[in-house]
Amino acid sequence: MNNYINLLKTQKDYKNEVGIIEIEKRIEALQKLKSTIKKYEEKIIEALYQDLGKSEFEAYTTEIGFIYSSINYALKNIKKWNKVKKVRNDMAQLPGKSYIYNSPYGSVLIIGPYNYPFQLTLEPLIGSIVGGNTAVIKPSEFTPKVEEILVQIINEVFEEKYVATVTGNYTVNSQLLDLPFDYIFFTGSVNVGKIVMEKASKNLTPITLELGGKSPVIVDNSAKLDIATKRIIWGKFSNAGQTCVAPDYILVQEDIYEEFIQKSINKIKEFYSENVEHNKDYGRIVNEKHMKRLNSILEKDKDKIVFGGEVDLESRYISPTILGNVNDLDEVMKDEIFGPIMPVIKYKNIKNIEYYLNKYEKPLALYIFSENKKFCEHIINKYAFGGGCINDTISHVASLYLPFGGVGKSGIGRYHGYSSFKTFTYEKSIVKRNSKIDIKLVFPPYNKKLDLIKKIMK
Repeated sequence: MNNYINLLKTQKDYKNEVGIIEIEKRIEALQKLKSTIKKYEEKIIEALYQDLGKSEFEAYTTEIGFIYSSINYALKNIKKWNKVKKVRNDMAQLPGKSYIYNSPYGSVLIIGPYNYPFQLTLEPLIGSIVGGNTAVIKPSEFTPKVEEILVQIINEVFEEKYVATVTGNYTVNSQLLDLPFDYIFFTGSVNVGKIVMEKASKNLTPITLELGGKSPVIVDNSAKLDIATKRIIWGKFSNAGQTCVAPDYILVQEDIYEEFIQKSINKIKEFYSENVEHNKDYGRIVNEKHMKRLNSILEKDKDKIVFGGEVDLESRYISPTILGNVNDLDEVMKDEIFGPIMPVIKYKNIKNIEYYLNKYEKPLALYIFSENKKFCEHIINKYAFGGGCINDTISHVASLYLPFGGVGKSGIGRYHGYSSFKTFTYEKSIVKRNSKIDIKLVFPPYNKKLDLIKKIMK
């Protein structure tokens, strides 16, 4: 524990010493981070394969390439984002000028998850650096190979007083969360998110929580099923279903239900062949604990399996699985799945949809496949959820121009692109008054000044 206290003190002393981390130093740090990632690119790909069975394509597009794009965007905009902004005055600031300074919080704690262990650990770090903070990174211990590479990269790029890594299990997380960091950024489960929020409250530390929930997909009878099943199957089974915004359960209108099931099966075979277990494009579950959790769901709901259901505990393999005729009493609907199990629920009308959206409220994502624009707008406007797509899945997360995050139980705060910068800074309001002219209207004695004030402020 003393080591972590000393680490935080070192970073806070550094901030006090430099006052502000200059923009040029932040730019240099981002450039060096990118070049060092390039140096370790092949090792990162191999680590992602060993930890998650992630294909080279997924490793690059969803992890490494994502970070390259994010760094490039940050470098392009860092000076503009950090510029002091002049705003209009109200009467109380005259004669004078009003400004907004975007100021760093200070020392930031970033706790990364296991499902996208490279990208979801470094993406918030980029925002922290752009905002002018120091940072302590805690990668997930569930992906040890990626953790090892992250430590190497961070140690090579940064001095410990600027950015440092800490490794270990949940007890280390707990010890770090007890320290008075100036900001905490956590990505992970809802249950752990509650612990993070409770601990942060003791120091009144502001937080971002990127959590999850049961993200629904609605498919009505106007949907183009070939497109719908293709995009749903891709979104659901990428990274073996271990994606926070993956489709969790599918609501399909009853008159297209059978066709949807068959087309979904066809798409799985098209994507991953008949021999999925040996397909290099299909991933693995992160560890034995989560394998047992997912296998338990399949055992309890085995009568609902219409496709898949194969499990190999030793190799951490679960085949892409479809459960049919599911209802909210089934085991698969008790919690977020976070694995390659896709429950399909038959619905008749809008009341059926509303039942599920109200029961599993405020998910991280929501997806609609429909050609009925009025229906889509109704769902978007009526229900609270983090974000989503019409006639697609997951793609909203891959934008540097869209803020990403949850609401309620699915999370607090937003990041990506400019939103990352906003997350790791706060607005400091400054008025610079003119000392040559002194307006005496607001100072005592007031006498009959109120009459004039009323005329001005009406």
